[in-house]
Amino acid sequence: MVDTIRNRLLRLLADRRFHSGAAIAAELGVSRTSVWKWVRELENLGLEIAALPGKGYRVLSPLELLDSAVIRQHLGPEAAASLTALLIHDQLDSTNTQLMRLAAEGAAAGTVCLAETQTAGRGRIGREWVSPFGSNIYLSLLWRYEDTSRIAGLSLAVGVGVVRALAGLGVADIGLKWPNDLLLGERKLGGLLIEVAGEAHGRCAVVVGLGLNRYLPPRLGRAIDQPWADLSMNGGPPPRNRLVAALLDELLPLLDRYAAVGLAPYLPEWRGHHRWQGREAVIHQGETRTLGRIEDISAAGLLILRCADGRLREFASGDVRLRALDHG
Repeated sequence: MVDTIRNRLLRLLADRRFHSGAAIAAELGVSRTSVWKWVRELENLGLEIAALPGKGYRVLSPLELLDSAVIRQHLGPEAAASLTALLIHDQLDSTNTQLMRLAAEGAAAGTVCLAETQTAGRGRIGREWVSPFGSNIYLSLLWRYEDTSRIAGLSLAVGVGVVRALAGLGVADIGLKWPNDLLLGERKLGGLLIEVAGEAHGRCAVVVGLGLNRYLPPRLGRAIDQPWADLSMNGGPPPRNRLVAALLDELLPLLDRYAAVGLAPYLPEWRGHHRWQGREAVIHQGETRTLGRIEDISAAGLLILRCADGRLREFASGDVRLRALDHG
């Protein structure tokens, strides 16, 4: 973390205890008025901070700053061998965007990018991803493949890897929604965004992005236009650096093996976690709407919908939006 006044204040408040304005000012070498201004800036980043006369300032959010040494300490041997670079930023436009830039510059497979906050985090179909500072997971991984045809269904396999990582940390009731959503109960917990850049001779660079809500301040959650959840709703969020390590333990080996094994080993598990199996749904493709019942997922990861006329149709993940008819 860069040694700025803001980041020094963050380190000071990270213990989530009260610190008086006078003590903070003395520690940082600034005026008490400046302390108040820096606290306001932290609040603008999405942190919840209590200010009480006679006691000072205290962070209410479950703040845990990213630490590469702690993350590496908790990695298993297979993930550690696959990790070529672990890049941690205080602030980025988007971890996916940053890693796509680095991929174009020749970054190696196994490069991982994390950020404390994002100013232009993205979900599917260009939606904004709410990214408060220091509490959630904004993670992207780069891998390179010799043949683009070998990555069909990758987002589904990655979803299984995330579920496995969370289960290993004791997080229960995690489900999947085709093609890229992670659910806690029926509410959106996180999402995946996979971007591909083609290269010469059929090779490609793949960036796998994951946004996962560990703790989302309610005032920011009110701006989200769908039911959402975070891991604090499930008995308290796991330690943030430990969570990153658990995700990398699953996802780095998965990306390494995927060209050889494909989706098949993950598909039964994905189906077992699919919360929308058998439900009535509407699929949007531009101005076209198709109604039907979700029947299954194909071997290639396509959604199979039984339409109102009884026919089965397959849909690719890149060009549809899925909305339930029997659920808000």
